[in-house]
Amino acid sequence: MSNIAMQRGQEWLQTLLKLANVSAPVNANVGTIPELGHDLPEPNSYWLTIDETNLTPEHIRVLIGVDGAVLDAIQYLANSVLNLSQPETDQASYTIELNGYRLRRQAEIRSLAETAAAEVRFYGREVEIKSLSSAERRQIHTFLKEFTDLETFSRGKEPFRNLVVRPAGGLPDPLEYHRANS
Repeated sequence: MSNIAMQRGQEWLQTLLKLANVSAPVNANVGTIPELGHDLPEPNSYWLTIDETNLTPEHIRVLIGVDGAVLDAIQYLANSVLNLSQPETDQASYTIELNGYRLRRQAEIRSLAETAAAEVRFYGREVEIKSLSSAERRQIHTFLKEFTDLETFSRGKEPFRNLVVRPAGGLPDPLEYHRANS
């Protein structure tokens, strides 16, 4: 299925760009799991990279949008449209990349996760990370899954949904802590 799903994604994105009067080829590659710190192929995951060679800086800025909002919207559409009416076993995950934005953002997300983990461990209190897209929250959940002493969950409603990192098992009850240490 990999070549078919990857090709469908590439053709879909090329058509979308053409409809938007953007002349840029799209390169497709099998995705990996960079948030886990390695380059193992991820099943049914594909990166669709818009070639910025012939794009102006203005085109790139508009296609990425403020804080990646336009790129996120294109990625959301790709995942929704391309998986519509597909059996669950044939559904794929598409990451839309332009001008290295996703790779830079993944490095930032990983750094946020590592900083939050260190802060939770040092202070023993929960840390709330704001201003993440749902895909970015998912990346941090996946990355921090490796740390058995921590747990993550999301709190709030969109667009104010935040990711929370805390010690596994939650925080100790302050009254219990006081009684045990009195």
